[in-house]
Amino acid sequence: MKKQTIAIHTQFQHRDAYNALSMPVYHTAAYEFDNASDMADAFCGRSDLPDYSRVMNPTVTFFENKVKALTGATDVIAVNSGMAAISNTLMALAASGKNIVSSRHLFGNTYSLIAGSLLRFGIKPKLCDLTNVEAVEKAVDEQTCCIFLEIITNPQLEVADLKALCRIAHEKGIPVVADTTVIPFTEFNIHELGVDIEVVSSTKYLSGGATSIGGLIIDYGTCQGFCKRMRTEMLFNFGAYMTPHVAYMQTIGLETLDARYRVQSSNTLALARKLRTLPAIKSVNYVGLEDNPYHELAQQQFGPTAGAMMTIDLADQEACFNFINRLKLIRRATNLFDSKSLAIHPASTIFGNFTDRQRQSMDVLDTTIRLSIGLEDVDDLFEDIRQALS
Repeated sequence: MKKQTIAIHTQFQHRDAYNALSMPVYHTAAYEFDNASDMADAFCGRSDLPDYSRVMNPTVTFFENKVKALTGATDVIAVNSGMAAISNTLMALAASGKNIVSSRHLFGNTYSLIAGSLLRFGIKPKLCDLTNVEAVEKAVDEQTCCIFLEIITNPQLEVADLKALCRIAHEKGIPVVADTTVIPFTEFNIHELGVDIEVVSSTKYLSGGATSIGGLIIDYGTCQGFCKRMRTEMLFNFGAYMTPHVAYMQTIGLETLDARYRVQSSNTLALARKLRTLPAIKSVNYVGLEDNPYHELAQQQFGPTAGAMMTIDLADQEACFNFINRLKLIRRATNLFDSKSLAIHPASTIFGNFTDRQRQSMDVLDTTIRLSIGLEDVDDLFEDIRQALS
């Protein structure tokens, strides 16, 4: 079956008592067993029966199974946010004295996690230019536990050569972890490029219009021991498992993902081209534009679409604030890939608590506005931007 069909018709793990077409929401903490042996098997992972909803719930398992069927992964774990997916994955891979090779081009909280929070536990950041193969080879050493990156960085829109990074990592026997939130996993196969573990903020495209907060850890089975540690240690001890109601909403969102993404990605490309006609906009950054420096590499890796995030640069921060204040249709809000288009000034918000020097090192500019493009008509979005610049 094609992916869109799989997204709709994945079978329940156990037949529903009432033959419901949609997986019911199992709002329960615990489950009764027929006997002590069944209970022991469930608690020790020898059966697929749920034992406690902090670590397994039928509604969440169904959502995980849909993602597993769509990606071909060995295991999928749904957690309660994209940041939970990243932090649990890195904590499962790292240990005191180890280091994580990554980039300064990261989402603000991801950067704070790697360069700040984990450092307090003796896990060191080794930040380098991931588009420079020689720099990455130099950064990776015997204490490196993984290479971590975003496939299209937020908000710099940088693309690294995944096959080259995976070659370096695998020669050293370490995994590559990629945040693929910017382009849905239904559009390309990240494992074919060599990536071992995929993390996703399912809050974005999957939730179906920003209905809920969630995250996914997608394990392709090439990192030895990772799956077992996630299931028997991280879920039990860190308690970040997704709630059943969120899983229900995101399962429904997954069924319409393909249709929504096709509109959002085509809207973004069309709008990016039109925005270049406006003199007040100093530059338009979108990987889908043919003359973008990362366009060819992105197409080779991710296929013909480039996601629904772009940035524009204006004269200065004052011009950015004035522009945002004048918007009438596009919403002034954070988040990405809502059905509604969104605008934010990253330097003063997402990266607002960093110093000027830190923002400069991350290439987060005062002149940049990040746009997440939704399902509205492109002409209406263009007109809103045009009037906000006037």
